[in-house]
Amino acid sequence: MTAASRPRGPFRYGDRVQLTGPKARMHTITLREGGELHTHHGVLKHEQLVGQPDGSVFENSSGHEYLALRPLLRDFVMSMPRGAAIVYPKDAAQIVSQADIFPGAVVVEAGVGSGALTLSLLRAVGPEGRVISFERRIEFAEVARANVETFFGETPAYWEVREGDLAEALPEAVESGSVDRVVLDMLAPWEVMDAVVDALAPGGVVICYVATATQLSRVAEYIRGTGAFTDPEANETMVRGWHVEGLAVRPDHRMVAHTAFLITARRLAPGVIPPEVKRRASKKSFSDEDVEIWTPGAVGDRDITDKNLRKRIREAQRAADGARLAAGRGEGPGASAASEAPASDA
Repeated sequence: MTAASRPRGPFRYGDRVQLTGPKARMHTITLREGGELHTHHGVLKHEQLVGQPDGSVFENSSGHEYLALRPLLRDFVMSMPRGAAIVYPKDAAQIVSQADIFPGAVVVEAGVGSGALTLSLLRAVGPEGRVISFERRIEFAEVARANVETFFGETPAYWEVREGDLAEALPEAVESGSVDRVVLDMLAPWEVMDAVVDALAPGGVVICYVATATQLSRVAEYIRGTGAFTDPEANETMVRGWHVEGLAVRPDHRMVAHTAFLITARRLAPGVIPPEVKRRASKKSFSDEDVEIWTPGAVGDRDITDKNLRKRIREAQRAADGARLAAGRGEGPGASAASEAPASDA
């Protein structure tokens, strides 16, 4: 049983722990025998935490107090090494809900990116389900594998990563009509939609995560054009925090606003013609100028450099090695350096 599968009870060696210290600075560590957290505020020994309950407070060598909690999934996602941009927790939660991803479901995901959404999918389907992730770039797949292994303490047996184009590889990976849900986080979801139509079972759900309105329009029209789905539904999720202290109650100055649109549709039974929906006439063709609007450069995305990506891969692999070592699964290169990683303050 891995640390991630038993998130209750006293702390044990192999557990990941989030420590909040002076000035709300956070550190995420993996408890290991003889381990220590060194900061400019002093030293906190890992053995102090072992056997104590979640939510305890500990003093380091200088008398500074640290609150110890097992990190939530959202905490891990926001602080883990990234190769590609992640799906934010607010969107991952909506994907699991809107696509109705259930225990035992067969889910296809493309692309895997840094593995943020993959973690939510694996938790939702459970050991009785199956998640098949497709990724075109092997470097991103390596980061995702390491992050998933770090969080679960091992690579789940019900997860499979395939490198390559989903449109070509999906028919070889699954039988026709055997997939319950398809999640597409990619630049041009319409390019793989024909393969998705064949793979989905009647009543199955396809959900696409797209950044811009032009992408949203194009994928919606393509889904309608297949004649194989219900009319697509689109939305976005914005989260605004609130400051609540006595009578000082006001919205936070910053919020997690637009990250992406979600568009969903359900697979019709083969041969069924959906009822016609009356709509106003609108432009449905796309020119080169329209396409340029949703390229990564046009929307402000910056490509990660090869040097930076190699660094992220090393960080993710060190964390995975540390999780294996602490859980007694063997020693990997750089494992001893992976137990202490400062979490994001975001």
